[in-house]
Amino acid sequence: MNKEELVQEVAKCAKVSQKEAAEVINCFMSTVQTTVSKGKKVTLVGFGTFEARKRAARTGRNPQTGKAIKIAAKTVPVFSAGKRFKDTVNK
Repeated sequence: MNKEELVQEVAKCAKVSQKEAAEVINCFMSTVQTTVSKGKKVTLVGFGTFEARKRAARTGRNPQTGKAIKIAAKTVPVFSAGKRFKDTVNK
């Protein structure tokens, strides 16, 4: 499902226009991105948690040459599914 299809489903489920549904989805995504970029968690009980995690610097290999390369440390966004979400997927 892409964003457009998600907007259509949310609009149908919430009985609002697609424009309103798109606005809400955009606000949700923006809020989650901003919050996680500040180092805070966004927890939706039963659905999951969005958070930032630090990855340590490490040594990798260039697949074409096999030469060792340094991969810098960085912070990455992570989503951990909640129990209800996992249970729904595993039915």
